[in-house]
Amino acid sequence: MLASLLALREPGYGYVLLESLERAGIPVTGNTLYPLLRRLESQGLLTSEWDTSQARPRKFYRTSDRGSALAAALLREWRAVDRALTTLDVDREDDNRDPHPD
Repeated sequence: MLASLLALREPGYGYVLLESLERAGIPVTGNTLYPLLRRLESQGLLTSEWDTSQARPRKFYRTSDRGSALAAALLREWRAVDRALTTLDVDREDDNRDPHPD
């Protein structure tokens, strides 16, 4: 969810979002992504608009103001958890060091 909200700060449609997430190292299938996009839209976290200027109409999504606020909050929490885990990992490395190196 967070990755989609961040990626859709610029308008995009599902297939391009799938490719963007894949390039970022977040593999996801269309069977997972499209229901998520519909759910985020119904919750007011995304807005959508149909582009009918091409032969095949496409639904473009964009993160709403509410979605941007949620993404910022989730990102702050994610970074706090990352810092805490990094601290724990560094502490463990310190514990595993030989206190009497030769």
